[in-house]
Amino acid sequence: MEFETFEPVYESILADFGFDRASDERARDVLAELTTPFNESRLSVLDGEHVAICGAGPTLAADLDASDADRVVAASSAAAVCRDRDVPVDVYITDLDGEPELAGDLAAAGTPVAVHAHGDNVERVRSVVPQLPDGPVLPTTQAAPVAHVRNFGGFTDGDRAAFLADHAGAARLSFPGWTFEDPDVGPMKRRKLRWAARLLGWLERLRDERFVVLDGLRDDIEPLP
Repeated sequence: MEFETFEPVYESILADFGFDRASDERARDVLAELTTPFNESRLSVLDGEHVAICGAGPTLAADLDASDADRVVAASSAAAVCRDRDVPVDVYITDLDGEPELAGDLAAAGTPVAVHAHGDNVERVRSVVPQLPDGPVLPTTQAAPVAHVRNFGGFTDGDRAAFLADHAGAARLSFPGWTFEDPDVGPMKRRKLRWAARLLGWLERLRDERFVVLDGLRDDIEPLP
């Protein structure tokens, strides 16, 4: 996805949450300084494949057992569940929140790690990224891309994982470990989940694909352009 297409959606996200675009841009620039260009041919493992976009919901372990996906893109702490169940992670998506040591373990094993910088995680970027090997790190932003920092679309770790897989040519996307109705999350997380659903609804229209994870929700999702 080109940033020009994503930018109106990004601006709506900023307005809804009251986030500061300049802070996102500063974080992006810090990430650019701490990283080197990523060889995107490493994402070709997803091309033409059925890709599981793993979320960190409570059903993930059972969903993985039932999955017939060829490849796995794991968002945030979902990677730990995959590892515990001996499910190889092909790409890891993280803003370094929760379990930043996962980024180090996976990058050390050569797994592509898409590290995302935004206005609220600059200090984590500064502390964690210099400890990672250069080659596997794919730097991403939700602001305008600069230099080698990329923006494939998306907002939360999970929906950004889906947009990255789409960019890499995935033939089919499925969503083990996803839930949009979790009574245990706080108000901010619920708002982010609503945005994740909207973004997935947009992506399924762009791909002309129907995501089962959105069944029963589509009538309540405010469409994006």
